[in-house]
Amino acid sequence: MRKLSFTFLCGLSTLITSCASIESNSVSRLDLIKQRDELICGVSGKIPGFSFLQSSGKYEGLDVDICKAMAAAFLGDSNKVKYRPLTAPERFTALKTGEVDLISRNTTFNLSRDSVGGNGVTFGPVIFHDGQGLLVKEESNIKDIKDLNNKNICVGSGTTTEQNLNDYFQERRINYTPIKYQDLNQVVAGYLQGRCAAMTSDRSQLAAARSGFTKPNKHYILSDVLSKEPLAPASLGGDQELSDAMRWVIYALFNAEELGINKDNVQNKLTSAKADVNLTSLRRFLGIDGGLGSKLGLSNDFVVKIISSTGNYSEIYNRHLGPDSNVPIPRGLNNSYTKGGLLISPPLK
Repeated sequence: MRKLSFTFLCGLSTLITSCASIESNSVSRLDLIKQRDELICGVSGKIPGFSFLQSSGKYEGLDVDICKAMAAAFLGDSNKVKYRPLTAPERFTALKTGEVDLISRNTTFNLSRDSVGGNGVTFGPVIFHDGQGLLVKEESNIKDIKDLNNKNICVGSGTTTEQNLNDYFQERRINYTPIKYQDLNQVVAGYLQGRCAAMTSDRSQLAAARSGFTKPNKHYILSDVLSKEPLAPASLGGDQELSDAMRWVIYALFNAEELGINKDNVQNKLTSAKADVNLTSLRRFLGIDGGLGSKLGLSNDFVVKIISSTGNYSEIYNRHLGPDSNVPIPRGLNNSYTKGGLLISPPLK
């Protein structure tokens, strides 16, 4: 029997609801990014240390550098990124409608978001292991979660934060009233204006928000950790080519740190590897042998392009969250597995 053409199928409007969806399934978003010669990356833009719009008009932070690493790998230029600020409720809709190619926006990796029956997105590796906490004012004399009984708590709506807060307090039979806001800036404003006794978010976000307070040392994060929050970038589900490329870009950042390859020495490492055929694993990692990049739809030297642009994971972390940054957060679980942390890359081979 003669194979039906795409045009003929599109004519069966009563049977097929969207010709565009059929056509789009055959084209990876990665191909569209290359054709456009620009990556559209969804970020928050309001969280110092992660993604924050500076007065200069530039976005900076760990999440922003993940976008840059993607652009370096996909397009060969880390500057070919358009940043799209998104609120928490907007982020998954922006992926589904194609407004953005991927999101790097302090988003928790969980089953409901990852599954076809949920938001249907595909997550990359976790780039920051976090946990939800509570920020209170020193003058409040609140020492632990029990002191928040019958108090108001400022929280962002449309996030896992809201659900975690309810679960944690309900399980401990502690009464509270949630005061809900659309984004973190509104949560912070409500807290500082005294509309609630505490504000809740990921502990990293609380530290970032506190760094901008007039008197940050007058506020502290309670020791209670309400949840585990593995934060990861995400793309639309069902697009394996893009999700594979996104996944291995991040693993390359982890692996480069493991191997001691950084922005300053990557070119020297490349020169050494080219001169010595016995450096087999290094030659493969840097794209000289093995053709790993071509398996992902990327250039074989995609790792060199990434590290030359952003540095490895530790360089990105220290730049934005290290001890000399404006938002110092100890690495802890976000160390390489070689230093007792949770970050590990599968073999690039």
